[in-house]
Amino acid sequence: MATINSVLGPLDTADIGFTLSHEHVITTSAGIQQMYPEFIDREGTIRRAINELTEAYNEGLRTIVDVTTIDLGRDMQMLEQVSRETGVNIICCTGVWRDIPRVFWTASPDDIAPLFIREIEQGIEGTGIKAGSRKVANDMGGVTAEGEIILRAAARAQKATGVPISTHTWAPERVGDQQVRIFEDEGVDLNRVYVGHSNDTTDIGYLTGLLEKGVWMGLDRNPGSRPELPNWQARTETTYKLIEAGFVDRIMLGHDWSVATMPAHREARAVRDANNPDSYNFITRNVLPLLKELGASQQNIDQIMVDNPRRFFEGLK
Repeated sequence: MATINSVLGPLDTADIGFTLSHEHVITTSAGIQQMYPEFIDREGTIRRAINELTEAYNEGLRTIVDVTTIDLGRDMQMLEQVSRETGVNIICCTGVWRDIPRVFWTASPDDIAPLFIREIEQGIEGTGIKAGSRKVANDMGGVTAEGEIILRAAARAQKATGVPISTHTWAPERVGDQQVRIFEDEGVDLNRVYVGHSNDTTDIGYLTGLLEKGVWMGLDRNPGSRPELPNWQARTETTYKLIEAGFVDRIMLGHDWSVATMPAHREARAVRDANNPDSYNFITRNVLPLLKELGASQQNIDQIMVDNPRRFFEGLK
């Protein structure tokens, strides 16, 4: 076995257990909590996170990968407190989401890569908490010029540290293909790349094409909230088709859930919560039972939820 960085320190991969591969505790914007703390109910968010993750722990959850970056309002003290009080391991990340800081737009990948490396090797924001994953994001319209700078910086930091990359994509436009081409150009081992939000499409040809390249696949938007995209049942059927196609050992599941998305009006939050009343337990209570109805075995489920995340962080194929 190996060790990976968690917010409470080194974590033996043997102890990773049932893992959700793409989650958040809170998502907001860079600097809001520091400049306008009254705009965010931070203490209420912590209490809710402890309640929801404790409930999930009692139903079998052991680890989440929290891919909240600086531009999503990453809060290290919050993550540390929530992990300590719930028993859920939290693996946090370095990197940048879609709100790429303007100062990075004209920087070179070699200017930015050392920043990611420092957060992996020394710690984040003076806390000593080290990142165990690296997040990048490209969405509708594909990889922009500034987005490519971040991808290449992440690739160079990955090669320097060995810590894997987790991507946000827009699967309906096959953005994962663009990301992979850049990683290939940078010489990244695709076994250290996780292509996320891939279940926003039911295009099996696109998904298997990526998997055949050697990446790991995140089917990590459950239940999904946009009416123009697949519902959770269609997403689960896509997962089963990938199992049938022989890729059970390369896929992982998550929700892309966060206890609080800020800013959010009360009405919007009510709609969001109604769409997923099960929080971090939606997969356990809904997706996995449907997978079994479709024909997946308990061994398949254990592979996806326990073995694959462990092997991903260990760097095993």
